[in-house]
Amino acid sequence: MTFKPDVIVVGAGLAGLVATHELVRAGRRVLVLDQENRANLGGQAFWSLGGLFFVDSPEQRRLGIKDSHGLALRDWLDSAGFDREDEDLWARRWAEAYVRFAATEKRQYLYDLGLRVTPIVGWAERGGGMAGGHGNSVPRFHLTWGTGPEVVRVFAEPVLDGERRGLVQFAFRHQVDELVIEDEVVTGVRGTVLVPSEQPRGVKSSREKAGEFEFRAKAVLVSSGGIGHNHELVRRNWPVERLGPVPRTMIPGVPAHVDGRMIGISETAGARVVNRDRMWHYTEGLHNWDPIWPDHAIRIIPGPSSLWFDATGARLPAPDFPGFDTNHTLKTILSTGYDYSWFVLTQTILEKEFILSGSEQNPDITGKSLRRTLASRAAKGAPGPVDAFKRHGVDFVVADDVPALVEGMNKLSRGPILDPAELTRQIVARDLEVGNPYSKDLQLMAVANARRFVGDRVARVVKPHRILDPAHGPLIAVRLNILTRKTLGGIQTDLDSRALRTDGTPLPGLYAAGEVAGFGGGGVHGYNALEGSFLGGCIFSGRAAGRAMAKE
Repeated sequence: MTFKPDVIVVGAGLAGLVATHELVRAGRRVLVLDQENRANLGGQAFWSLGGLFFVDSPEQRRLGIKDSHGLALRDWLDSAGFDREDEDLWARRWAEAYVRFAATEKRQYLYDLGLRVTPIVGWAERGGGMAGGHGNSVPRFHLTWGTGPEVVRVFAEPVLDGERRGLVQFAFRHQVDELVIEDEVVTGVRGTVLVPSEQPRGVKSSREKAGEFEFRAKAVLVSSGGIGHNHELVRRNWPVERLGPVPRTMIPGVPAHVDGRMIGISETAGARVVNRDRMWHYTEGLHNWDPIWPDHAIRIIPGPSSLWFDATGARLPAPDFPGFDTNHTLKTILSTGYDYSWFVLTQTILEKEFILSGSEQNPDITGKSLRRTLASRAAKGAPGPVDAFKRHGVDFVVADDVPALVEGMNKLSRGPILDPAELTRQIVARDLEVGNPYSKDLQLMAVANARRFVGDRVARVVKPHRILDPAHGPLIAVRLNILTRKTLGGIQTDLDSRALRTDGTPLPGLYAAGEVAGFGGGGVHGYNALEGSFLGGCIFSGRAAGRAMAKE
C-alpha cells in the first residue's frame, strides 16, 4: 500500500465521517475501513429520521418554547441517573459538554455545512410525570430537512472531496479482527478482506474471506457502532433486575452489520468497556412488510392518544403512555411475562399521530420536496407508508367493532386470549371521560397538555374523541414488539475521545467515537435517552476525536 495514513478510521458511519471531515480540514491523511461496501457509506445514520437535539433554538423560540441550557442540563442529568462513580465519571463530563454544545455551537456548526431543519419541533420522550424525573420538559426534537441521508450527506461530501484530493482512501469490505499493539501503543489494525459485494445499502452481505490485511498509522479511531443486530450480545448484557426478563422475541431496527465486534476487539487490546447493561430498545416495533435486512423492524413514533394494552388486555398505567417513558414502559410490558403489547386506536388517530421512524418511511421529507410534504400531510387519510403498513403489515388488525377487532388480535397473540367484553369495558370507561374538557384520566390530561403546544395541536395530536365513535373508525389494533436499537454503554473515553484503560489512563494511539463509545465517555445518556440525541452524540464525539487526532 503506497498510501501512508496519519489516522485509520474503523467504521464509515456518521461518527467516522465526522472525524474524517475534521482530519481532512486539518490536512491529515486518513484511511477509512469498513466491512460493508461503498453503498453503505454513512452506516446506520442513513436510515434514521434525522432527529437532532437542540436547546433554545430559533425554531423553538418561534413556536413560543422557552428552553435554556440550565433546563436541558437538568432534564439530561435527571434522565441519565448517573450512579456509578467510576463507570460514569467521564459519561457525566461528556453529558455536561454535550448539552453545552447543543445549546451553543451545534446548530451553527451543522448550518455551516448546509444542514437545515423543519420548522415544527417535536416533543419526544415526554417523561415519567415528575418535573425532576426522566423526560424532556419542552419539545426539543428537530427534524432534519432530508432526514438521515441529509445528515450523512453534509459530512460525506467533504470527505469524498478529500478522497479526490488524495487525503482520504477507503478500504471497503475490510473487516478488522485485531488492533496492532507495539510497546503498549496501538499502531494499526489487522483483519480479513471480504469478498466483494454488490448488495444494495442495508442488505446483509457475505462474510466469505478473500484475503488478509495489515495497516499502520499514528492513531486508530474505532467508530464501528453498537450491538443492535447482535441479539446474542443483547441477551447476554440484558439488565434483568432493572428491565425484567429477556424478551423471547426481538426484532432488529438496524442492519445485520451492526454486530458490536469492535467493542470486544478494543477490550482485548486494553480499552475499558463500561455500562454494558445500558441499552435503548423500543416497545413500538413492527415487522417490516417490505424488509431490507433480516427481520427488518420499523418503530412507530406515536402521538399520545392511542390506548395501550399489555398482552393480557390490561390498559397500561401512567406514565406508560405512547411517547412518554421508553424504559419504564418496557419494564411494565415485560413484567407481564410476555414480550409484546397492543395499541388500540381509530383511523383518525392513525392519520395524524402515527409517524414511522426511518428515512425510507418518510419519502417526502427525505426527498426535501416541500410540495410533496405539504400535499402528503394535508391530504385526507394516513400518509402513504403508514397506510401501507395498515394494509400489508402482519401486526395490524382493522375492524368495525370490538368483537371483530379482538378476534383478529387473538389470531396474532403470542400469549393470552383476550376477552372482548373486558377490552370494551376499559375503552368505554375512557370514552366516558371525553365529554368534558377536563378529566380524571391521566392520559387524556396528557393529551390536553400536548395540544396546548401549537406544534402538537397543528401537526401531531388529534382532538380527543370517543374510540368507539363510528365517525372516527374503523378501529385499529397494532401488535407492538420489542425492537432492538441502541447501545448506551461502550468504550470509556475522555473528552478528546481517547480510549481509556482500566486504570483510567489513555491507551496510546486508540480513540473511540459514536455508539461504540456509548456516544461519548462510555455512556453519555446514562440509563435513558432524550431522543434526537443519538446522531448528535455521533457528531459531537466524532468531532472531538477528529480535532484531537489532528492536533496529535
